[in-house]
Amino acid sequence: MGRLTGRCVIVTGGGHGIGRAYCHRLAAEGAAVTIAELDAAAAEAVCEEIGDAGGTALAVPTDVADEDGVGRMVERSLAEFGRIDGLVNNAAIFATVPMSRVGIGELSVEEWDRMMAVNLRGTFLTCRAVLPAMRRQGSGRIVNISSGTALSGSPSRLHYVTSKAGVLGFTRSLAREVGPYGITVNAVAPGSTLSEKEPDERVLELRRRRVGARALARVQMPGDVVGAVVFFLSEDGAFVTGQTLVVDGGATMH
Repeated sequence: MGRLTGRCVIVTGGGHGIGRAYCHRLAAEGAAVTIAELDAAAAEAVCEEIGDAGGTALAVPTDVADEDGVGRMVERSLAEFGRIDGLVNNAAIFATVPMSRVGIGELSVEEWDRMMAVNLRGTFLTCRAVLPAMRRQGSGRIVNISSGTALSGSPSRLHYVTSKAGVLGFTRSLAREVGPYGITVNAVAPGSTLSEKEPDERVLELRRRRVGARALARVQMPGDVVGAVVFFLSEDGAFVTGQTLVVDGGATMH
C-alpha cells in the first residue's frame, strides 16, 4: 500500500463493478481518485465510501462519449487536485449499460455506432483531455481497459470485441506518441469477471462456464484485476509502455 500517495488518478466508469473496485484500491494506495461516471448517484456513493474509509475522491457525472463533458470533468479534477497523474479508461458498454448479443445480421448500425462512441471514442477523448496536463508535468500513466475477447474473439458480440481490439491498437500508437514526454500507456485485458453485486442465474452460469478454459479454474472477481492496474500506474511500471497484460487466470496465453 501507499504506492500512489500524492497522485491524482481519474477512473472512468468508476461507479460500478470492476471500476468501483479500481477506485477503492487506488484510494487505498494513497491516490486522490476522480470518479468519472455516467450514473451520478453511483459515483457519489463510491465517493462517499472512499471518504468514509479515510481516502480522497471526487465524483463527476460524465458521459465519456461527449467531448465537452469529458473536458469539464478533467477541468474539475485539475481544479480539485491540481494535477493528473493517472487515467484508467474503464467506461464501456457491457454490463451496466446493456448490449445486444446477436449475430452480424441482427446487429443494428445504431448500436454499433454507440458501442464505438463509448468504448473507443471515449478512450480517445479522455486521453486527449488529460494529456496537456501530463505533458506539462513531464509524467503520466494511462491504463486502457480492453478485454481478453479482443485476443480470442467471441461470437454474438462483434461490436464489443471490435471496440476492445481497437483499444489495443490505440494503446500501442499512443505509447509511441507520448513516450518522449515521460508518459506511459498500457492496456489491461480482463477475462470474464463476476462484477455484478447480485448477478442473476444466467450471468452466474456464464461465468461458471468460463472456468473450464482457465489454468486457474475459478470464477474471476474484480479484485483479481486491480493489482495489474496499480502496477501500471505506479513507479513499478515506470519503464513499461505499449504493453497489454491479460488477467484471466490463464484462459488466454500470448
